[in-house]
Amino acid sequence: MKKLLNILPWIILAVFITEIVAVMMPKKDKEFHTREFGRLPVLLNGRIQPFDSVGRNALLQIRSTGDVPLEEIHSWKFWKRAKKIKATEWLMEVMMKPDAADTRPIFLIHHPDLLSELKLGDKGVERSGLRYYTFNEIKSVIHEIGDQGEKAGKLKVEERTPFQRQAFKLANAVMLYHRLKNSLQPEQSTNFVADLQHYEAGLRALHARDAGQSFDEAVLKQMAELAGPIQMVSRMAYPLILPPLPGESRDHWVNMGTSLLRPLESLKENRALTKEDTTIHPAANYFAAMITTYQQGKAAEFNQAVANYREWLSQGFGQELKKGRAEFYYNDTKAFLHSIIIYIVAFVLAIGGLLTLSLAPNLSETLRKSSFYIIILAGLVHTYGLIFRMWLEGRPPVTNLYSSAIFIGWGAMVLGLILERIFRVGLGNAVASLAGFVTLFIAHNLALDGDTMEMLQAVLDTNFWLATHVTIITLGYAATYAGGLLALFYIVFGLLTPVLSQNTGRVPINKILAKMVYGIICFATLFSFVGTILGGIWADQSWGRFWGWDPKENGALIIVLWNATILHARWGGWVKERGLMNMAIFGNIVTSFSWFGVNMLGIGLHSYGFMDGAFKWLYGFILSQIAFMLLGGIPLKYWRSFRGTLPPSNPSPPPTTSATGKTAPAPV
Repeated sequence: MKKLLNILPWIILAVFITEIVAVMMPKKDKEFHTREFGRLPVLLNGRIQPFDSVGRNALLQIRSTGDVPLEEIHSWKFWKRAKKIKATEWLMEVMMKPDAADTRPIFLIHHPDLLSELKLGDKGVERSGLRYYTFNEIKSVIHEIGDQGEKAGKLKVEERTPFQRQAFKLANAVMLYHRLKNSLQPEQSTNFVADLQHYEAGLRALHARDAGQSFDEAVLKQMAELAGPIQMVSRMAYPLILPPLPGESRDHWVNMGTSLLRPLESLKENRALTKEDTTIHPAANYFAAMITTYQQGKAAEFNQAVANYREWLSQGFGQELKKGRAEFYYNDTKAFLHSIIIYIVAFVLAIGGLLTLSLAPNLSETLRKSSFYIIILAGLVHTYGLIFRMWLEGRPPVTNLYSSAIFIGWGAMVLGLILERIFRVGLGNAVASLAGFVTLFIAHNLALDGDTMEMLQAVLDTNFWLATHVTIITLGYAATYAGGLLALFYIVFGLLTPVLSQNTGRVPINKILAKMVYGIICFATLFSFVGTILGGIWADQSWGRFWGWDPKENGALIIVLWNATILHARWGGWVKERGLMNMAIFGNIVTSFSWFGVNMLGIGLHSYGFMDGAFKWLYGFILSQIAFMLLGGIPLKYWRSFRGTLPPSNPSPPPTTSATGKTAPAPV
């Protein structure tokens, strides 16, 4: 049994390593090379990204998931996995087979008043308490959805009711869906190759007419009929899919419609068409071949068209092609999702190790080691995702709220592992795994707003200050949260378990926890203070003033002052262990306000987005921390860890000895 317990941590680690290796291995395409199509680069939100990212981010905004289930699996059949189409496959359907895409349940509508207003009834597919609708099911109420969204859009974000927020989000989702349907071709087109041939013939007829040569009126008429839908593509297309032509700047990507209408713009300016105007963009022909062969189910021809376009791109746009392939791989590996799964398992093992500390020491040590090892693995995967993302962006680790959540979790994980390496009781494991899981879960929900690698605000567009001020102050956030998490464990374990009174190396765990929290708060004070000073220097260079009492600046200052207050209260003996823990928990509230709360105020130079959806979660978190602080104030005689270890409430003083050497009775 002892040998099994010794090798069990390595067995658990080997299982997770095998899973991660399988995730990282290259995957083969199916009959249609949809993965190769998903790697092709486009320009969207000011940056080069693959079609796969366009599809994933659009699905997250519309459906709040990264793929689309093809079947309904009852919740009790937990062992079965529903068949799904991935983001790229769904995007190809939307852009190339819109009739098929219109049958997919992707529109999330869960507000009962909105469902009643739209008279949708029990249509749609219900999954996990949420109801999803196809485009065909909501098509009859599209105008009503647009009207409701327009009314909500006229209000300030903070003034919208939950009904109006849902209506506004649904209207945006429908508009995004329409734009995607008109991104490669007019959505009603059934043979885009033939359409382009007729359009190009029309351009040649126009050129012949301008040159006084004979031309076919029927060809011109056919081109005029195609021009209307192409104008729709020009106005509606979402990503810019056609790269710049020779002589144009490298970032001058255009959509399909704009490219096709360029020759007609010459006519509007009373300029005759040149021979070059009669030839459409080479990339347009490649995309037309992909669209038509995909619609006709010709896999070999589709795959060849993708390969031909990739070969054409490699001659002048190798850098963009490489970027598309790299980001596709980043999306495909889902490093942060796999880190979440491993962190959850590690947290369960860490808690199990703490709870069995006195009952089964050998089992406790096995669980602690297992947790420690797989946290290291999760941390490596977390670090891989963080560094890969930095390379893709060409930026330091923190550029927006999404990346700050990832980095805060990473910092707390590293601090937890350091604590575990020093004290080896399992508490560092618990902090590292819980912080890693919670922050990555927060990041996942922040990603529902769309592209997480979007271009920076102009005032933030400086790598030096992002790498110094933002990174350092974010490490201060991470350390403050780590201290607060340790304090939460102190209260939970103290009230409900005997863990705190148990010894490890002759030192009670409650004393070890107090040392951990104190050390972490020292670290947090240093980094939050230095980060705040560096932020003032950046503000002086960006806005011409060192300090302006902006809400974000005040929030950063409050963190510094509160951490300093904790240290002074501890140094001065004003608080003991429980007071230190309650103050550390209040630090969670202070940090959350500075991290999220000031962005929700909608004012100040640092408010880059009013996240009304996060209000309830922030309030809930603050209330939970206050509840823990109240629990921390319960008298120690009710704490399971200290029950039976406290001295009597009115102990009898020892007898005293008189000056004559006789023993005097003890005073009452």
